[in-house]
Amino acid sequence: MKEQRAFLSFMEQALNEAKSAALRGEVPVGAVVVFGGQVVARAGNRTRELCDPTAHAEVLAIRAACAALGVERLTGHDLYVTLEPCPMCAAAIASARIGRLYYGASDPKSGGVAQGARVFSHPQCHHVPEVYDGIAAAECEAVLKGFFAARR
Repeated sequence: MKEQRAFLSFMEQALNEAKSAALRGEVPVGAVVVFGGQVVARAGNRTRELCDPTAHAEVLAIRAACAALGVERLTGHDLYVTLEPCPMCAAAIASARIGRLYYGASDPKSGGVAQGARVFSHPQCHHVPEVYDGIAAAECEAVLKGFFAARR
């Protein structure tokens, strides 16, 4: 009989990055890159702080992981994100060759995975990760809704 391994989620760490982003006045999205059960990189949104529209949590975490490892591809790595990646981030995930994408809240307005552009379903997408959605979705949604409610 094949031994089954327990699923170990790193979404709590991604949520911590999202909460830190919120404290900086950024939209609270967090991302964590994992390999072999070890965190390689983590980030939260920094678009305002860096005056950079590409400074989404996913892109920053991918950049940090690639820099730390000295590689341009993250084959076999997992990416945990609190919000469904936008089309730009989905393209970066495909380009980085992320093995598995786990995300929390869906994003009907700006999502690029299950919503909107559905980047991974295009024939031009050269790599498609395994995608698992709804991981700690309620908590991920609550962080986002709380942030925007406080701004209104």
